Amino acid sequence: MTYIGTATSRVDGHAKVTGAAKYAAEPKAADLAHGSVVTSTIAKGRVARIDVSDALRVDGVIDVLTHTNRPRMADGDSGYKDDLAPDGSPFRPLYDDAILFDGQPVALVVANDLETAQFAASLVQVDYHEEPHVTDMQRQRDVESVLKAAAEPGSSPFAPPKPRGNAKAALAAAAVRHQGEYSVPIEHHNPIELYASTVMYEPDGKLTVYDKTQGVQNVQRYLCGALELAPGSVRVLSPFTGGAFGSGLRPQYQVVLAALAALALKRSVRVGLTRQQMYGLGYRPAMIQRIDLGAKADGTLEAISHDAVTVTSQYEHFYRQETGWSGLLYRCPNTTYAHRLAPLDLPSSCDMRAPSAATGVYALECAMDELAVALGLDPLDLRLRCYSDRDQIADRPYSSKNLRECYHRGAEAFGWDKRNPEPRSMRDGSELVGWGMATGVWEALQVPVAVRIVLTANGHAEVSCATSDIGTGTYTIMAQVSADMLGLPIENISVKLGDSTLPQSPVEGGSWIAASVANAIVTTSGVIRSELLNLAKKAPNSPLSDVEPDDVRLADGKIVGNKDPARAVSIADAMRQGGIDRIEREETTHFPKNEAHSHNTHSAVFAEVKVDEELGVIRVTRVVNAVAAGRILNTKTASSQILGGVVWGIGMALHEETLLDHTFGRVMNANIAEYHVPVNADIHDVEVIFVDEPDGTINRLGIKGLGEIGIVGVAAAIANAVHHATGKRVRDLPITLDKVFQ
Repeated sequence: MTYIGTATSRVDGHAKVTGAAKYAAEPKAADLAHGSVVTSTIAKGRVARIDVSDALRVDGVIDVLTHTNRPRMADGDSGYKDDLAPDGSPFRPLYDDAILFDGQPVALVVANDLETAQFAASLVQVDYHEEPHVTDMQRQRDVESVLKAAAEPGSSPFAPPKPRGNAKAALAAAAVRHQGEYSVPIEHHNPIELYASTVMYEPDGKLTVYDKTQGVQNVQRYLCGALELAPGSVRVLSPFTGGAFGSGLRPQYQVVLAALAALALKRSVRVGLTRQQMYGLGYRPAMIQRIDLGAKADGTLEAISHDAVTVTSQYEHFYRQETGWSGLLYRCPNTTYAHRLAPLDLPSSCDMRAPSAATGVYALECAMDELAVALGLDPLDLRLRCYSDRDQIADRPYSSKNLRECYHRGAEAFGWDKRNPEPRSMRDGSELVGWGMATGVWEALQVPVAVRIVLTANGHAEVSCATSDIGTGTYTIMAQVSADMLGLPIENISVKLGDSTLPQSPVEGGSWIAASVANAIVTTSGVIRSELLNLAKKAPNSPLSDVEPDDVRLADGKIVGNKDPARAVSIADAMRQGGIDRIEREETTHFPKNEAHSHNTHSAVFAEVKVDEELGVIRVTRVVNAVAAGRILNTKTASSQILGGVVWGIGMALHEETLLDHTFGRVMNANIAEYHVPVNADIHDVEVIFVDEPDGTINRLGIKGLGEIGIVGVAAAIANAVHHATGKRVRDLPITLDKVFQ
């Protein structure tokens, strides 16, 4: 193949660096009005009175929408259930006077320009009937709801797995035991692009919506349901997204407010959120996890017990499969799991890069490191002793698993064999040096996707799908695969995505889009190849007259025989023979459920930290992340994805924490000055290694997703390195200097 597997630069890169790429807050309209959101200042209660008179007196203000005067909205929960809605009653923006969380939208001021709207919004006065609220996870421990375990593997993807063996008895009898409680705080999304929606009101009353989202068709269906609009009256576009990583899986409230205002005013409206208002959206939920491990003296695992408590909202029960990673990764005959939810007066939590795995594997891999210390074993050696070639939960082999090679190559590149196991034994001048490692695992998912290809006789192809590119490089991998499947230069491929009118695609998330859309391109290209062959066979004395579709490929603008490349007909000649100048085909690719194998990606993460002994300042100076994830489509953008995941893992380990004032139920650090994320000075040497992992079982191209696996295991490797450097075991993220000194 010419393009697949190469370091191909982004096909949309030029548009992004020149400003030609337009985001949700940038489309222009002659009559565009601007909205500014007024948010609640209490965490629970009801709106008693809204006084908008001062705002309406400001020159340039068009209107102020509240729950009392907004256009008609759906009455039942079903109208607000988007494709990924969890159990419960979805939040309805500006629907009634109920306040469910601090920062909830209570009014929208619409003006001729943004500055006027923002000023007028500050003049809106709101009185409340306040009710007691709870935002402290510890206060809800006595009202936690227990999630029922899955009856069989895969029967309930987010439920705790069914226990196996007798973990309680095995723990009691184990020669060596470890027990530990590990906590992760609420972490908020902070993408570069703020959430915004521009709704164009068309002369016929239809809406064209530019929205920041990971799923345009999800938003389109949601708007039609919530606002009771006909499907053909709403079109949603999101050609470019400035980072999302789970925050845009579900529709955010500003798109509803912008659409309501456009309908009320019969003109185009833009609503964008401020950075502070972004903290009223979804977040990675806080978790408290207890891990109990029992092992023989040689390190063989005898028992694993994993218990998790996760924050959720009072009105929706969002959760993911937090505990099962511990039962999946290592060979162990006795396991038990428990997962409970602690409902708080906060907005619903949401997916954040590698949801459940980033947090669940953190606890597991720290516990494994502590067990290795108790056993007197090298942490890598312990993992190799507990290695499993089978999915322990489903009791079946993997379609491919090259984790052993990840361990080997990662350790070799890092220099792990030079590690002195004794804590506080390695130094660099005045700094303590620590080396830690951890395993990463994620699911290799794939979902039904439709792709349309229009091939013209002049050697150009337009490839379209409603999927999104959230910055990960979907445009580029679609162009690469299409170029190879159609035998054209990549410059001759045009990719269209992020439009709800294009062929069907689910939201982009879970690391499933690359594998899904790439194989959908293979399917549609195969149909076009067969049609071209049929046309080529009609030519007099055709060199391909007796060739079957599977015996030819498209290459260099020709239909070429696989066994004899000299037997070829140009695509242009074949189409001319058929009297056509274009072929348009749309196909949907389904992925049959494979009951014989489990599909996962794996990684081995090695981290070096240096800790100032006097100040407690921690620096992550080196990270090696060795990844086995099937066929790599683009080594350049794939490396970027893993590197980005490592940066996010460093943030998780050392920086990120949402702080709540429980008296007011309010986020105290709702800005990126006080909510710390890694910056350039925090990131040093990061090496990404891709381990070859042929997988002919999972799909035709052997592709597994990459978006999530890069972060999994990083926080644990850093935490383990901090312990090695200092002798201090910090189980409560983020690891800050005060915790090192405790």
